[in-house]
Amino acid sequence: MKNSRRDFIKKSTMAGTAILGGATSFSAQSYRNIIGANDRVRVGVVGFSDRHKDAHVPSFLALSKEMNFDIIAVSDIWKKRREDGQAFLKSKFNHDITACVNNDALYNIKEVDAVMISTADFQHAWHTIEAVKAGRDTYTEKPLAETMEDARAVLKAVKESGKIVQIGSQRRSGANYKAAYDFIQSGKFGPIVTVELTWNVNQPGRWRRPALVAQLKEEDTDWKRYLINRPVEPFDPRKYLEFRLFWPYSSGIPGQWMSHQIDTVHWFSGLPHPRSVAANGGNYVWKDGRKNADTFTAVFDYGPLNDMSSGFQVLFTSRQTNAAGDVKEIYYSNGGTLNLDTNKISSDGGLNEHYAKDMGMKANLLPELSLNEMAVKVSTEANTGSDPLTQAHVRNWMECVRSRKQPNAPIEAGYNHAIAVIMSNAAYRTGSKVIFDEKTQEVIAGGKPFLY
Repeated sequence: MKNSRRDFIKKSTMAGTAILGGATSFSAQSYRNIIGANDRVRVGVVGFSDRHKDAHVPSFLALSKEMNFDIIAVSDIWKKRREDGQAFLKSKFNHDITACVNNDALYNIKEVDAVMISTADFQHAWHTIEAVKAGRDTYTEKPLAETMEDARAVLKAVKESGKIVQIGSQRRSGANYKAAYDFIQSGKFGPIVTVELTWNVNQPGRWRRPALVAQLKEEDTDWKRYLINRPVEPFDPRKYLEFRLFWPYSSGIPGQWMSHQIDTVHWFSGLPHPRSVAANGGNYVWKDGRKNADTFTAVFDYGPLNDMSSGFQVLFTSRQTNAAGDVKEIYYSNGGTLNLDTNKISSDGGLNEHYAKDMGMKANLLPELSLNEMAVKVSTEANTGSDPLTQAHVRNWMECVRSRKQPNAPIEAGYNHAIAVIMSNAAYRTGSKVIFDEKTQEVIAGGKPFLY
């Protein structure tokens, strides 16, 4: 390429916000490219990651015969993972797999119709741009982007391409989440007043890969291609394999975990992103050279969406140093709670008659309802050992590749969760209360756009 990857990103960046409101339209060529129900869809793998091996492949295999999908190639710039991926996929799909030294080689295979992308966090946007410009549909893992420059560029590229892009926000394909969404949208829940999100583990080895780090040699990979548009620096196997611990390759907790839960807030509320974010945290326990926090708290201000609501607050807390509290998502209204840990709607905390009567008001208490019955109906398939949420999400992607309908987690969902991730990361790194500029589509921290 004559231009640098950064130049490519800049030239792909949209101007203003008009593209956000435009409906995707298909050209005559796009319609000619629709895959028929009886045609096999052949998929390439971009990045042979743990996520792909442990979640994508089991889900894909469970659906491949029914949906007539197949994996035929894998691209990875590290020789070891490329060869491991080729051997693993061959053993699972019982046919030869083409190993590609990079994505250029992958897209030279005309038989590849679509790709599954699970590379380093900061690479997702770039690799999605490459794919749709090469005419391929994608299943792209979250976070979609870690900078607004990348987020705007990938949104523009996908919208212009008309390709199907499913973001890996698999909650959007969960039956219990759909039931919760329907209940909130019906108006029966009432306006959201607060959301509490929690994601706690106690795992010193989380996102560490010491055995692999020892095996990675610069001559066996392409460090320059790995960096894409990040600042040039000497080869570092830890930043290559343990990227989630190091900014600007990943924001860590916000991009990996918060992106899932904040996406659900956007979905349920209909609001695209926060008005403002304040954050705090630090690296308090795991002194292993990481630069991202092991403990993180962010407070978001949302709304208003309409005259019926003046907005609400979201509190996200996460630590990697004590697992108490586990993973929870709790929505509060004046009438009670919707708890996605217990899958119950209850009157807990609602306005009771005693306090309502004192002010000449009526009690406001939600009915006691259970989402459990819906939650077990994520898929009609028998348990195949794959994660049911991921399997349902992969199924939705496969269906949309054929129908050309928008998937459950379209590019706009990824763009919006990226805004929240970037805002929280900016607030943590600058110590500022961060806002979002609608006109420029920039995250503003300390009076200026946040980059690194």
